[in-house]
Amino acid sequence: MAAYKDEQRGTWYVSFHYYDWTGKNCRKVKRGFKTKREATEWEHHFRMKEAADLDMTFGEFVQAYTRDMKPKLKHNTWLTKEHILRTKLLPYFENKKMYDIRAKDIIQWQNEQISYRDEKGKPYAPTYLKTLQSELSALFNHAVRFYELKSNPVVKAGPLGKGKAEEMLFWTKEEYLKFIEAVKDKPYSYQAFQILYWCGLRVGELLALTPADFNFEKQTVTISKTFHRSKGRDIITSPKTKKSNRTIKMPPFLCEEMQEYIKMLYDIKPDERLFTVTKSYLNHEMERGAKQAGVKKIRVHDIRHSAVSLLINMGFSVLAIGERMGHEAEKITYRYAHLFPTVQTEMAERLEMERMTKETNY
Repeated sequence: MAAYKDEQRGTWYVSFHYYDWTGKNCRKVKRGFKTKREATEWEHHFRMKEAADLDMTFGEFVQAYTRDMKPKLKHNTWLTKEHILRTKLLPYFENKKMYDIRAKDIIQWQNEQISYRDEKGKPYAPTYLKTLQSELSALFNHAVRFYELKSNPVVKAGPLGKGKAEEMLFWTKEEYLKFIEAVKDKPYSYQAFQILYWCGLRVGELLALTPADFNFEKQTVTISKTFHRSKGRDIITSPKTKKSNRTIKMPPFLCEEMQEYIKMLYDIKPDERLFTVTKSYLNHEMERGAKQAGVKKIRVHDIRHSAVSLLINMGFSVLAIGERMGHEAEKITYRYAHLFPTVQTEMAERLEMERMTKETNY
């Protein structure tokens, strides 16, 4: 370890070679130290930092990651993350040292996920593959940022899956009306789907609704919480995002239907849940209703997509739709861009007319 005097400036500098984390021989020069001691101490700390790496197994780091992240995340969000860690990541990486995991190991793991087939021979959806990789990358980013791991091997390995689904299924208004007629025999089902469609709620938001959330004089419903079930327990938390906290204006016919529905529940208290059904029940009812109505099968969450599609076709702005759905306008534009074909056509036609008008004036 050596320091050198810069005679012209009257200061000290260090110049030395070291091997980086890839094994490459690098030269480092650092100038401007007032004393030789400061220069040699800086070189010492630099070499120590370069030599440092995360000397624990992946399994041990997951425990540290859990301690760091679990208190910061919503319960349901952590459960999703924990499930992926436990079932998709730990079985593959658990006993490997964090500093030994390289891009080639990530690529091998990626190939296993791509080749997976369930009992029916179906692979993971591209969006699910993307979710798996995102969770793995987030874990390594945490190690780099807070635990002195030198780099994130997931970044070097390249992408896995797709962030956007190939196709977004939704019902037209005509298809929805056929469906809702088919489930009219069950009031719970009928009213749940009516709220989902005409207000564009998420399923968790629907299942958290109480009588106190409705103001029938103002014809509004306030979304301030969401419901999920975990390990046999019913859990109510704040909504998915800040934007999800919102008050939605309901059409008069829906207000009347909801008032009748609440009366049907007799002595229900203001803070009791209006829909005590489960997500699996709603899925079953959608399958039943779609089959009876002769419309294509979609997921419960796709009713929300159907609600957006309806509002787009009615000509509402992206900003207005985003406020009603509890989404940022940018997300509405990104996720539902393919549902704006009539708007694009109208733009093209008006631009054509504008050009023709200007040509006529010359």
